[in-house]
Amino acid sequence: MTSEISIQHQDFALADEVALLEQDNATDGAVVTFTGRVRNNNNDTEVSTLTLEHYPGMTEKSLAKIIATAKERWDIGRVKVIHRIGALKVGEQIVFVGVTSKHRKDAFAANEFIMDYLKVQAPFWKKEQSDKGEQWLDAKHSDEAKAQQWS
Repeated sequence: MTSEISIQHQDFALADEVALLEQDNATDGAVVTFTGRVRNNNNDTEVSTLTLEHYPGMTEKSLAKIIATAKERWDIGRVKVIHRIGALKVGEQIVFVGVTSKHRKDAFAANEFIMDYLKVQAPFWKKEQSDKGEQWLDAKHSDEAKAQQWS
């Protein structure tokens, strides 16, 4: 595996994903992961569920382009991105980004870059169920600004 993308309904096991990144990988000394979860609050509302939808085919192409850009910018080895779709409850995992590299600096930077761009460029739509009802969420200005810092 040099890079793998999975858009899925089912949950993932963090330890299993790390093991796959490390399996038969004597080249890379650094493994950096990020896992995002559904939190119970957003914009002063109490969240109960987050439903994620995507554009099949286009989402994977978008993520592949983000990973390719990261590989051009940093000396990284393996990359794994998992993004869940469907209705998720508070505390459930949403996203996993794992990156390996010979050195930690490249692995940390590439992981953060991939996550920042995933949030603003990959075609995912989020609908939140909260104590104020149901609403579709727009990309946050802070996420857009964070992605722009990489330019």
